[in-house]
Amino acid sequence: MSRQVSRRKFIITTATGGVGLAMGNINRLAAAVASPFSGDDDLYALSNSLSATWASTLLGLQIKDKSQGADYGGLRCPGTQHIYGRIGDTIYPFMHMARRTGDSRYLDAAVLLFRWIETNVSQPDGSWLNEPNDKWKGITAFTIIALSEAILNHGELMDPAFKSAINDRLAKAGEFIHANFNIDFGNINYPISGAYALSLLGTIQDNPKFKQKGRVLTQQAMKFFSRNNHLLFGEGTPYYEASKKGCFSVDLGYNVEESLPNLALYGLLNKDEELLTMVTASLQTHMEFMLPDGGWDNSWGTRNYKWTYWGSRTSDGCQPAYALLADRDPRFYRVALKNTQLLQQCTVNGLLMGGLHYNTHHVPVSMHHTFCHIKALTTILDHERPTLRQDGKGIPRESRYGLRFFEDIQTWLIATGKFRATVTGYDREYKAMHNGHASGGALTMLWHEQTGPLLVASMNSYQLVEAGNMQSDTDPHNMALTPRVELSSNGVTYMNICHLDATVTASETGSAIIIRASSRLVDQDQKDPAEGPVYCHTEYIFTPNKITLTLRCDKVPDVYKNNIRIVVPVISASTEKVQTTGHNKITIQKNKARVTITSGQPLTRLETTGSRVFNFVPGLEAIPLAINGHAGTIDISVKE
Repeated sequence: MSRQVSRRKFIITTATGGVGLAMGNINRLAAAVASPFSGDDDLYALSNSLSATWASTLLGLQIKDKSQGADYGGLRCPGTQHIYGRIGDTIYPFMHMARRTGDSRYLDAAVLLFRWIETNVSQPDGSWLNEPNDKWKGITAFTIIALSEAILNHGELMDPAFKSAINDRLAKAGEFIHANFNIDFGNINYPISGAYALSLLGTIQDNPKFKQKGRVLTQQAMKFFSRNNHLLFGEGTPYYEASKKGCFSVDLGYNVEESLPNLALYGLLNKDEELLTMVTASLQTHMEFMLPDGGWDNSWGTRNYKWTYWGSRTSDGCQPAYALLADRDPRFYRVALKNTQLLQQCTVNGLLMGGLHYNTHHVPVSMHHTFCHIKALTTILDHERPTLRQDGKGIPRESRYGLRFFEDIQTWLIATGKFRATVTGYDREYKAMHNGHASGGALTMLWHEQTGPLLVASMNSYQLVEAGNMQSDTDPHNMALTPRVELSSNGVTYMNICHLDATVTASETGSAIIIRASSRLVDQDQKDPAEGPVYCHTEYIFTPNKITLTLRCDKVPDVYKNNIRIVVPVISASTEKVQTTGHNKITIQKNKARVTITSGQPLTRLETTGSRVFNFVPGLEAIPLAINGHAGTIDISVKE
């Protein structure tokens, strides 16, 4: 306890009187340091401007009133009124901004933030908590990385006492990681991030013990790339046991925004060519799931409960992996640029929204997305830029390649005309959670070049798997966004998109790509209704000009025939005009095109609290359409 008290006393002293000692350094360095990028580089110019916008907003949210007690120095989220336990990671971007701008307020803010984390989430064993009232300490790895990067890149700006306090605290945190992390600690993102944290800290503090443990963890992580597709797995348990379909736990969001970036940074720091070669191959596979507008299609991932259209809620971003390894594959640069442009598009009032439609649905924005993703942009601005070669190639889904199958996640990607689509039979659930990501041969993504997303999966049932890292949904009419067949009986909902044992087949005939699935309507526990199984068959026909969805159930017991419906929520912002023609046709006027939905059966708009339903996964609004009955066909076309 005495160590904790003395640490707090130091922080208070530094925050009130020690900052000015470093101002001469700030002014001198700001005058000497040129712009970190060349003016003709779109990615670095955008990263520079967007990080400045976010940093300025975050700076304005800091609590600078000492009378606020323990809250003093924290950053309060305007949307949730919460001070997130991981907010100390913003020390690194603030130090970067202090160097870049010469603005002393950023250095002041970094000092106060350090005071806040030591007062509120610091633990005697050297760890930091995810939240003040939480028990999870794994995030210590991320704080080590952020503070180590701050020391490495901007330590000369710090007052000697402040720098010494951070170094001392980092040494204790390093001992915690060294003693507690192994390859089975949490999901795979934690041992991987712990490996980079230890290696970076061991380099800064010349501690061979830390570097050696980081090397061991990294070598063990090399076994977590899937056999056929080189996808990183381990985002959920069982770690080492395949599903019935031979799948392991893969989550696109965590992989591209956290684990692969930290592996890339480890490889660059240690000049580990074997690792970098494997990471490059894995990034190439993950890149297949980026949509042409920069969105990450994580409609199937094990942890897509934190999926936002641009990535994942509490990870840092794909830029450190793709931008810093762009010399190995020039398409990587475009991946980083496209995603950063989407982050800019989703920034409103200086904060990153958790999806495209937060603003139109008037949903409060969590500050968590901003302070995490500013670290990714700061990282590429501070690290040495690779030499790029130009080959004129775009990202994979910008080309019309037809059909691609990814065996390790039982998922198909379709690219025909201006349509892009995803169908999945992925059968690995996240730990003990049921009704998470869609399966059963579900159509989890339909995207068009002129409209963006048209059909998008959500969780089958929105659940606060990580309550501190997700936003509560209070809408009584909230529903899953995934196109599906569902049966309601005795308060239980049975859906084809829940069925993990579904069989899926794909074929190409001329210009048409046809994907068929056979499944059953089951509940979250894979159980059939009490009166017996209800078999479901879906057929999706993809052509360059039209998408046709046919969904039907066979051998339906009479007791259920009036309780089955086909639900197809069509993605549409509240600002878009909708026209209904008769009972079978709906037209949506989007910015660049008109979308027409027609059916051989009457289309019904389901009841909502407003004109649209909204789902936090992945942050989109939709018009919920339904066909009452056990069979129906829907055509979707787009006219520019």
